[in-house]
Amino acid sequence: MSESMTPGRLAARTARARGAAVAAGRELGLDVRDAVVLHDMFSVVVHLAPAPVVVRVPTVLPPYAGLDTLGPRQRAELDVVGWLAEQGHPVIPPSPLVPREPVQRDGFSMTFWQFVARDENAEPDYVHHSALVADLHAALRAYPGELPFLSAAEPQFVTEALAALATRPDVITAADLDRARREWAVLEPVIGSRAGFRTEFPGIELQPVHGDAPVVNIVTVAAGELYSDFELVTLGPVEWDLAGLGPDCEAAYNAAARRLGLRQLDERVLRVVNAVGMLRAVSCLALAPQLPMLKEAVQPAIEQWRTMPFAGGLGG
Repeated sequence: MSESMTPGRLAARTARARGAAVAAGRELGLDVRDAVVLHDMFSVVVHLAPAPVVVRVPTVLPPYAGLDTLGPRQRAELDVVGWLAEQGHPVIPPSPLVPREPVQRDGFSMTFWQFVARDENAEPDYVHHSALVADLHAALRAYPGELPFLSAAEPQFVTEALAALATRPDVITAADLDRARREWAVLEPVIGSRAGFRTEFPGIELQPVHGDAPVVNIVTVAAGELYSDFELVTLGPVEWDLAGLGPDCEAAYNAAARRLGLRQLDERVLRVVNAVGMLRAVSCLALAPQLPMLKEAVQPAIEQWRTMPFAGGLGG
């Protein structure tokens, strides 16, 4: 990978991902003649118009993430979301027009989803969405499949990214990197294994959780709100899905949880998952060669992180 992707290389990567999605959709019998890219950041999202199908093609990935690692993660997402849809829960479901499995083509691994028309005038209400996350957690408690423990924390990514950032003084200061490494030495044993988490938090129940900021991944459509983007679905504490949202969102979740008979958020766990979330943001700087806008995009999070307690209050 070059030190920085030029606009031309970024456009070429988008075109390759779109081309792979279109070719895969055509092979599956879909009408893809008006395919259009809807979104391009960590994934290229393609509407295979006029077919009512959207394809998500991950493109910005850690060095170790290949087709062999993407496939199982995508299968877990498709299985969980398909199960939720079958139970009648409000999700953007896998496309019923193709087999419910990842498709690999031209070096990409992609998933196919039902197209929904979003309400583009709807303003995101994160406090309201936080209450909806409690409903999602109530539904996920009954999911019958097996999920890995806190795979959404991506400990291998954080470990390797912090090592790689030693050669990138252009994107992170020595002081910030030193703090990040020292914090990770405290946090990784806690969130890197189920046993480590149980030792630190013996009374905290684990369950399937969304894994990737569900509050910002709730889509408004004419009929209401739909949960989306379960790419990091995992087994973990419910606090993981509320990381970084603040007191108002936490209070809204707790009120909804009480109504549903779920437990309240644990303050110690919240502090730890907030700290892990910040380290994942710092680690994203290692992906800046693939997505240059990350250098500026994560700066607000890093500035906030500098004001937070070391390692969420652990080890200090």
